[in-house]
Amino acid sequence: MSTDDREIEVYRDPAYMPGDKVISKKNIKNDGTMAGKEIGETVVRKGDVGYVRDIGVFLQQFYIYAVDFVDRASIVGMRERELTPAEELKRRDEDPSALQSHIVTRTVKEAAE
Repeated sequence: MSTDDREIEVYRDPAYMPGDKVISKKNIKNDGTMAGKEIGETVVRKGDVGYVRDIGVFLQQFYIYAVDFVDRASIVGMRERELTPAEELKRRDEDPSALQSHIVTRTVKEAAE
């Protein structure tokens, strides 16, 4: 992969944050990094909806978004160019509740009942 003609993404804020709902723009096949799946097997289809769980960095240049595709029961690392927002993105500085909005938490008392 040549990186000479590509933007160094980590010089700016990530496009997505944990909790953002996203849609896959393309089919994604296993490149050998997903245990339990055959190499070349399609793990995400164009149009699948998921939630950003975490953000990592690849080659100190690109953001990799760990996207939880709940309907497929899989978490797949994806690039920004492979994703599109499923709804208007809320930034944490505008709405602190936007972070991990899809995660439901319970108190200890509720869990014991």
